[in-house]
Amino acid sequence: MMESEYSILIGPVVTEKATSLATFNQYVFKVAPWANKIQIKEAIQKIFKVKVENVRTSMCRGKRKLRKGHWVRRSAYKRAVVTLVKGSQIDPAALT
Repeated sequence: MMESEYSILIGPVVTEKATSLATFNQYVFKVAPWANKIQIKEAIQKIFKVKVENVRTSMCRGKRKLRKGHWVRRSAYKRAVVTLVKGSQIDPAALT
């Protein structure tokens, strides 16, 4: 069963650390928890039309937070740090 590229990539991670990685030609994305590195690589290459060199993935656990006097848990998610081949880059306008 082949999934759509758009169901694999959920969206970019926009944090100070993630945006600073763009200087090293690396981009961080939230991805589907069932997606593997090969599927993520193919999805990035098809959607953004770039050449991917490396993909690193990690599962991020949801944090417990106190919200209005009740403990709630944020959702866990999987993220992928994608390294592009030297000379290629993703347009920042395409990430929004």
